[in-house]
Amino acid sequence: MKKYNVKNYIAYKEDVKKCMPDDKEWSAYTRDELIIKFLPLVENLARKFSTSQQASGVLDITDLIQEGSVGLIAAVDRLDWNQLNDSENIEQTLKSFLSKRIKGAIRRAIDINRGDIKLPEHKLNEIRRNPDDESKVALFFNSVFTSYDDDQAEESSFAFQLPDEAKKYNIDLINTYLLGIMQDHLNKRQYDVLRMSYGLDCNKHSAKDIAKHIGLSVPTAAVIVSQIKKEAIDCLIANVHPDQVLDYL
Repeated sequence: MKKYNVKNYIAYKEDVKKCMPDDKEWSAYTRDELIIKFLPLVENLARKFSTSQQASGVLDITDLIQEGSVGLIAAVDRLDWNQLNDSENIEQTLKSFLSKRIKGAIRRAIDINRGDIKLPEHKLNEIRRNPDDESKVALFFNSVFTSYDDDQAEESSFAFQLPDEAKKYNIDLINTYLLGIMQDHLNKRQYDVLRMSYGLDCNKHSAKDIAKHIGLSVPTAAVIVSQIKKEAIDCLIANVHPDQVLDYL
């Protein structure tokens, strides 16, 4: 990790502590109070990224906190209080909703600042010598589904203003390949959630629309859809043989 200014970090912690609002009903918090209330959640998630391999050498903890805070602000502005008030546990629903978007903001910042990285030849040889390594399958699926989410990044970011001259993937071919694998290994609900979430053979659908399609009508339907999507990707990672994805790597 890069070194960071400890004094600035301590000052940030003190400012958050001083500004932290008193406990009260969730609906009574103002927008700014709600943002400050969940700043410790941002720091907690940022620290997990700071110790992971994907962030190593890319962004330091203060950078990660900053990017996570931007994601938190955007998430708070998108809160649907009608849906939250119907939840049996507002705090848990809030944390689930905000955590997902904070993590997404941090991941996008890491990817943008990492630059273009190609797998070294010795890594490709290592993959071929260890065909049963599940981590290689995870690398494939995580890379593919992350690329579908690239359009969620801020279009105003400097990185998106640069012309991309790289050869484009054949998205139709990848979609067809993914759909075939999904049909072999996923149940109907997992298949529909993953297909509609990423628009593999249709337009992308929101979690609310997907929940309606699969017959979910509970207040936490959006959270359940997100869980099903993660379970589906994990199921593919656990059941697909590395030989099926090696060529794409």
